[in-house]
Amino acid sequence: MKNNNMKDGRMKNDRILRIYTDGGCSGNQHRENLGGWGAILEFGEAVKELYGSERNTTNNRMEMTALLEAFKAIKKDGQTIHVFSDSGYLMDCFRKKWYANWRRNGWKTAGKKPVENRDLWQQLLPYIDRHSIEFYRVKGHVNLDSKTTDFDKLYEKFVKWNGSGFSYEDFLYVTEKNNRADELANIGIDDLR
Repeated sequence: MKNNNMKDGRMKNDRILRIYTDGGCSGNQHRENLGGWGAILEFGEAVKELYGSERNTTNNRMEMTALLEAFKAIKKDGQTIHVFSDSGYLMDCFRKKWYANWRRNGWKTAGKKPVENRDLWQQLLPYIDRHSIEFYRVKGHVNLDSKTTDFDKLYEKFVKWNGSGFSYEDFLYVTEKNNRADELANIGIDDLR
């Protein structure tokens, strides 16, 4: 049974701060490249959009920076936060608690290699203790206007990743917000051109 969390085009429960993030890197595998990140913070009727950019970075660093900048924009501790991102790397770290092993192992992976992006992870992790945060995975780059996109299949995947507490309308709304975060990341990249 679907739980419809929508109200006037937004998800219900005005006490939850929702963060939608995306990051990207044009020329990700090249030495010189352009990176951008975007984030949307939504609390009740209040919406704040953020974006920025960096030269010579990676896609993962931009995904992480989007979330870090969103966290930095939060003025009050103790918030209930739902984070939505299309970054499996970012979401898996938090959801599977990779960071706990990294810390225990002196910031080494299970393969005994140094953890990549340690500087950003160390900035992100304190926010876990300051807030009550749930992390949700989103399929990125979904064309909501396409007549050929199998939305039912994408919704099934969304539920498989995140549980059945989201209605089909929630899925569409979250996807729309993820697409907007991607647009913001691209604005950041364009600012560097």
